[in-house]
Amino acid sequence: MTAADCIATEDRYEAATYARWPVVFERGEGIHLFDTAGKRYVDLYGGHCVACLGHSPQHVVAAIHRQATELPFYSNLMYHPSRARAARKLVEMADGFDRVFFCNSGTEANENAIKLAFKATGKTRMVSTVGGWHGRTLASLSVTHTWKLREPVAFALPEVDFVPFGDADALERLFVERDDIAGFILEPIQSISGMVMADAAYYRRIRQICDRHGVILIFDEIQTGVGRTGTFTFGEGVGMRPDLVTLAKSLGSGFPIGAVLMPERIAGLLKNGDLGSTFAGGMMAMAACEATLDAIADQGLMHHVAVLEEEMRKALAGSGLDVLGKGALLGVALPVAAAPVVKALFAEGWITGTSDHPNVIRLMPPYITPSGVLTEFAQVLRHHV
Repeated sequence: MTAADCIATEDRYEAATYARWPVVFERGEGIHLFDTAGKRYVDLYGGHCVACLGHSPQHVVAAIHRQATELPFYSNLMYHPSRARAARKLVEMADGFDRVFFCNSGTEANENAIKLAFKATGKTRMVSTVGGWHGRTLASLSVTHTWKLREPVAFALPEVDFVPFGDADALERLFVERDDIAGFILEPIQSISGMVMADAAYYRRIRQICDRHGVILIFDEIQTGVGRTGTFTFGEGVGMRPDLVTLAKSLGSGFPIGAVLMPERIAGLLKNGDLGSTFAGGMMAMAACEATLDAIADQGLMHHVAVLEEEMRKALAGSGLDVLGKGALLGVALPVAAAPVVKALFAEGWITGTSDHPNVIRLMPPYITPSGVLTEFAQVLRHHV
């Protein structure tokens, strides 16, 4: 199938999703992707923040292949060593949590976290943040602030209160006014909104406010989690711990997986059948998860993402371009529109992303990105702004 045939066939038979680049990638290796014409691209976007170990990491590929030859799948009605090892490894790496519920995606993780907030409190209302983005299924969509996504199905969504991100006083005022709030969900860094981040004191204060009012605090760490900001979870890095943490994206190095981390006091409320999913905890997903976590721990990659951030900030120091975000979840605020710059960079073989902020480009480089790559990218970027 030629590149043109591939594009025409997908456009003909698939429902519309994203506006796609007119290119067909046929293989990946490390931080690079290669199209059907043989052109090499440096991937600083990671397929929406997924490829934390780069493309086709051999130890993850080998783990999936080995599991596929032994037992590709059986539901979690049965025990399996792959799931046991992945669960233990994940809980041990996530400081302060006792249990994990595996699922298949980020939005599914958020759906289940919302359910857990309702169950733990007996209350019926959620609170989210202006600019928050949590998924496209109904419960997750209800706490996503983007109106153009919610509007077509607004009739089916529960009412949700949205408070300004970074404004702890507004959150407390709302909690004082209402006594039916079960949970407060937020992305610690609002990636799609343009890598919006608060100071550390904000996260610690909302922890105190939620405790004071009996509200479950959920961190949507679909993007910030699994070591992307320098600690395994974002909360750990700012000296606090939410009640629930949702993970996906980097957790399986591209193999679909999601997870909800929880303490024993919430896990202990669950009965058999309260949570479940046919494909959740499938053997190949667990093999990918375990291999990914082993690599992050054994190769010291959480330390390396902090080095990558420092390199990017140093490379753009004095340029007038502000670096946003943390670790390997970064944005660059430009004095011009981001979309044409992203397009020009793509033409030169650099894959980056836009955001809902018209002047912010997003970078989610693999944790394995060698030193010097971001310095080179910064030099290229300067020529386009």
